[in-house]
Amino acid sequence: MNRTRSGSGPTGANLLAVRSHNTALVLDLLRAAGTEGISRLELAERTGLTPQAVSKITARLREEGFATEAGRRASTGGKPRTVLRLVPEAGHAVGVHLDRDELRAVLCDLTGAVVRESRVALDFGAGAEAVVEGAGRAVETLVSEAPAPPETLLGVGVASPGPLDHTNGVLHRVTGFPEWDGFPLRDALARRLGLPVVVDKDTNAAALGLAVGGEGGSFAYLHLGTGLGAGLVIGGSVHRGARTGAGEFGHQVIQLDGPVCECGGRGCVEALCLAAVGRGEPAEAARVLGAAAANLVGLLDIDLILLGGRTVAAAPEVFVHGVVDVLTERARREGVLGGLVPVRVASGGGWDVAEGAAQLMLGPVFGRADG
Repeated sequence: MNRTRSGSGPTGANLLAVRSHNTALVLDLLRAAGTEGISRLELAERTGLTPQAVSKITARLREEGFATEAGRRASTGGKPRTVLRLVPEAGHAVGVHLDRDELRAVLCDLTGAVVRESRVALDFGAGAEAVVEGAGRAVETLVSEAPAPPETLLGVGVASPGPLDHTNGVLHRVTGFPEWDGFPLRDALARRLGLPVVVDKDTNAAALGLAVGGEGGSFAYLHLGTGLGAGLVIGGSVHRGARTGAGEFGHQVIQLDGPVCECGGRGCVEALCLAAVGRGEPAEAARVLGAAAANLVGLLDIDLILLGGRTVAAAPEVFVHGVVDVLTERARREGVLGGLVPVRVASGGGWDVAEGAAQLMLGPVFGRADG
């Protein structure tokens, strides 16, 4: 995807240039202020920057098109204060969810609002070349059909089945697709599109999107679709681990003599859950998922369990009740203090992973190091 500048909007290069710490602080406050805006004095007070530094930053942001005046507000003394707001359409990011059998993509503005979305069939087993080409076409089509000028595109966040190396954008032995081991997905797709690309696990992307969207504290996002994984948010930030491999929740063994999993092990929670779903027994799948979730709660003492994925979406109440029942029984047996950990279905309507993938690109613009 070759980008040329047209009109007066900011280019992708300019978007990358705003990623200084102080500018990110200001941008994040502008985003949080919404359409009501925020004054320069308030920006200085909340960031700890000097009024002069804030004036320089906001002047540059206005010049580049990221901020604009939002009217005036009465002050406690002197003339009314001019307030500024973020210009959402000044920048965009694409979020791509590569699932084993489909691709979902969204185009989001700087606030994370979805401008356009698309969904196409995808065969993850068709090989790297075919998947990269299919993803490239999907992104190009999405961008070409959207009202957003191409020059405002920051880049593409890609959420893929794991395990993978988030730092280098390299896939490992994806369960059921060992041929992907070692494939540099980030670099291959970046070459195909001519855009910056960030790659992360689907569960991490969804967890990031939920955290940015307002889910606070420490929680686990459990995604049951064609596979099973977890995204962990600890203290408001996505926990990826020292080797970016945290969250391989589906391959904890809970039955030593259980069925063989596609990972090569026996009795993995993913294999047991998917087998129960295949037999038409979602309540049994929910019970198994609850046992694994209880292990996670006992290990990390998290605040909340969020459930997502197509399999959960097909019977949300069954899965919520099944997981709650197991957690309740364990809490009763162990005398856990502080009450039961809440369990509910994550918001997103099936698009939570793709929207979270867009946040992989948007997050750093607003100072989120886990983007």
